[in-house]
Amino acid sequence: MTHSRGAIHELLRSRGLAPRRELGQNFVADPNTVRRIAHLAGVGRGDRVVEIGAGLGSLTLALAETGADVTAIEVDRGLAEALRCVVAASPTGGRVEVVEADAAAIDWSAQLNGSGWVLVANLPYNVATPLICDLLDDVGAIERMLVMVQREVAERLVARPRTAAYGAVTVKVAFWSHARIVGHVPASVFVPRPNVESSLVEIRRRRPPAISPALVFGLVATAFAHRRQMLRRTLADVVSPVQFAAAGVEPTARPEELDVDAWCRLAVAWDGSRPDAGGGAR
Repeated sequence: MTHSRGAIHELLRSRGLAPRRELGQNFVADPNTVRRIAHLAGVGRGDRVVEIGAGLGSLTLALAETGADVTAIEVDRGLAEALRCVVAASPTGGRVEVVEADAAAIDWSAQLNGSGWVLVANLPYNVATPLICDLLDDVGAIERMLVMVQREVAERLVARPRTAAYGAVTVKVAFWSHARIVGHVPASVFVPRPNVESSLVEIRRRRPPAISPALVFGLVATAFAHRRQMLRRTLADVVSPVQFAAAGVEPTARPEELDVDAWCRLAVAWDGSRPDAGGGAR
């Protein structure tokens, strides 16, 4: 059984809790919405799911109903205590482990045993982007994600080149994965109601290109610091005309015109010309 709006208000009231804006706490108060998220996640018996920002357990309970084993991470002590009580009272609570921890500082290698994990989460708006990027960079055990984020953030994660939403974050996500928007969630289903709409983004890992991520992301960050300028200007101290030509990239292009493959070619051309270059992925 998942939480109704009244149940969320009662849980908060009975424990003297209130949503904390600094932690981006907005609780889903619609059983149909959390069950839809669990369905879109495609998880079931035998799957291992990690949920970040589990809150009072609305989504946690829906995930456990599928038969999946859920590791529910919550940084707020008051909410974590309430979540343990919610889980203990649920028929499916035996499938849930509640972990009180900060997802930005947790030792993921110790927390997630082995590979094949799925992240399903309503991510706090204030940490969603850096958290997704860090997980893609550092936590290979998480093989796919279904995350609910602010709609504007979702559009940046899946943007195409030559669009306003396309940026450095988009390139990083595309380097590691295939991402797509699979649904939208209205503000009306949250307590408290946020001032933005939300979207559901599916992120599936892929085999990354055979080039050091640090090389690619370093060039991307330098170029997108001045996204309206041509690459021959923003990368003037980094990439030579010969390297642009070797990569098949026009130096007059702007950062948002290059897809992830073009960025990788540019990084390969730059890396291969350095005196200490060893080539290949590192």
